[in-house]
Amino acid sequence: MARRLHGITDVPGIRVGHAQDPKALTGVTVVLCERGAVAGMDQRGGAPGTRETDALRPMHLVQEVHAVVLAGGSAFGLDAASGVMRYLEERGVGFETPGGRVPIVPAAILYDLAIGDPRVRPDAAMGYAACQAATDGPVPEGNVGAGTGATVGKILGMSYAMKGGIGTAALEIGGGIRIGALVAVNALGDVVDPQTGKILAGARRPDGAGFADTMAVLEALAGQISLSFRRRVPESTVIGVVATNAALTKEEANKVAQMAHNGLARAIRPAHTMVDGDTLFALATGEKEVDVSIVGAFAAEVVAEAIVRAIQAAEGVAGIPAWRDLAGETSDPT
Repeated sequence: MARRLHGITDVPGIRVGHAQDPKALTGVTVVLCERGAVAGMDQRGGAPGTRETDALRPMHLVQEVHAVVLAGGSAFGLDAASGVMRYLEERGVGFETPGGRVPIVPAAILYDLAIGDPRVRPDAAMGYAACQAATDGPVPEGNVGAGTGATVGKILGMSYAMKGGIGTAALEIGGGIRIGALVAVNALGDVVDPQTGKILAGARRPDGAGFADTMAVLEALAGQISLSFRRRVPESTVIGVVATNAALTKEEANKVAQMAHNGLARAIRPAHTMVDGDTLFALATGEKEVDVSIVGAFAAEVVAEAIVRAIQAAEGVAGIPAWRDLAGETSDPT
């Protein structure tokens, strides 16, 4: 039987660091793999913001990455990766070239400009600070790093949204295979319990009587959704990293990232919309031999658990309540 671990840093060779501005409500999270990890990526939302992701596709030269950056700040937040590159370069970490080592640092961002101070965004200094804070110990969850300004349930606007955050989960399965996930949850849709389908956090009814149920709202709006409707909905995105000590090829790492999205879809309803930039990375440190389908199946499990943990660890801010503030609410309007 799979053994539950604490989080993504239970995968050997993985360190995680956060940096954030709690007043401006934005931040950055870095996943360091300085010894190198075979990497893949799968992007399914309609509004992505990414950096260096083409290098992760099959048939491209680079096989390993040295860090992955998750940041708030919308596209401005991609600047945080520059600070991570500087940190790694100072330590001689990177892809060997005739002109020196070049750190390979893919990144993805989420939109948090509708909360806090939109003039403050993660930058190179914040990315560097996240690296300095990185450890292989327990990972702080909730309103930290890329989850600092994350929100969910935005179909009715920010006035009826709830607080998202960042969460992590991990499992050890047969043969000592370890699989962990770290996810920043900033979805348009509702976060649900994958076992029961009950809404844990999402759009709240304007009359205060529980959850609106985003799927029900979408059904009521069928035939009315237009570009102008999309412009009224705050941009969203769920971004995360799956890591394993399995030995995977680049193609297999991409497959794991693809399968990991099943966990996202189990815990978020709806997922992968045109205003979500949902992106997951996969890292493989190469210690254990295992079939890629097994890794992918459990990657989905830890992604779903990490999403739930992000919601349960989040704290309400700026008038936006968290799960812990409304525990016991129901999606049943009756």
